[in-house]
Amino acid sequence: MTDHSGSEAPTASPLQTYLVTGAAGFIGFHTACRLLEQGVEVVGLDNLNAYYDPALKQARLAEIDRVASRTGTAFHFVKADVADKAAVDACFAAHDFDRVIHLAAQAGVRHSIEAPGEYVSSNLVGFANILEACRNAGTAHLVYASTSSVYGANDTTPYSEHSGADHPLQLYAATKRANELMAHAYSHLYDLPTTALRFFTVYGPWGRPDMALFLFTEKMLKGEPIPIYNEGHLERDFTYVDDIVEGVLRVTADIATPDPDWDARSPDPATSNAPFRILNIGNNQPVALLDFIDALEEALGRKAVRDLLPMQPGDVKRTHADVSLLKSTVNYNPTTSVREGVGRFVDWYRDFYGVPAN
Repeated sequence: MTDHSGSEAPTASPLQTYLVTGAAGFIGFHTACRLLEQGVEVVGLDNLNAYYDPALKQARLAEIDRVASRTGTAFHFVKADVADKAAVDACFAAHDFDRVIHLAAQAGVRHSIEAPGEYVSSNLVGFANILEACRNAGTAHLVYASTSSVYGANDTTPYSEHSGADHPLQLYAATKRANELMAHAYSHLYDLPTTALRFFTVYGPWGRPDMALFLFTEKMLKGEPIPIYNEGHLERDFTYVDDIVEGVLRVTADIATPDPDWDARSPDPATSNAPFRILNIGNNQPVALLDFIDALEEALGRKAVRDLLPMQPGDVKRTHADVSLLKSTVNYNPTTSVREGVGRFVDWYRDFYGVPAN
């Protein structure tokens, strides 16, 4: 594993098998590839739904296969929906997983306003199925995706895991907060070690087409206006995907344990007397959206046509991750600047879609 901190990073041991749900998704794809590079066998589960272009998901799977072939490490793909309990149970019955990294979910803040049932099925029913399967299998550590969106109406930044996250502004965030509470119940009842990772605005190569960087790039190359909400007065803790994966794997190798200092009379939301914890994972450096667009203009070598729009329902003006807990836990230190990360995305986009440089 690449070490971003100057000290040796904890890595998975060889000959282990990890389950990565959402393996054809953006973060799941990068996580699977990094594990294969480490010599860890990966079982990838994904339903390949049509929320965005399934061809991109198929291309990610093909790339995972190339990494598996090059490294000589096994990759097994299971096409299934986590909301299908029989399929999830069959996957666990067929393999002995050393760790489970659960990244499958119905993503998208705005889509949850339009299609709430999809979020109930994937993010609530699906997560319950994963928890049950991990309980029955005696899984050593379940690490799962949460989101910075859970902070919702909490306007105190930088966002800290030690402060409240009980006023979500859309159903997507509500389902992710529910995942954290469900996980705590299983950690308490069954001694199942669980870690929630609250992701902050992940971007990079092989990214999701519904996210701003992908959408802006596509429109700018076509000469179309890009929609800029709140007239650009937004800040995001943009976090490059390699830095995210570094954190995911460090945390997965560091099994959650009960907090001996946890006080039931003054409970810390981030930990517990059960093997449970919540960790922010972000860049800890909010970037103005307009500066992000400037970096994209520089990488593409062209100016954007900016369509300044009002604030969207369910959106927040600023996100900023306090990652001190993650740093103290696994010595995490993201290193990729926005200009470097955006440039890498543009290079990938041009190569993947055959768009020549200017």
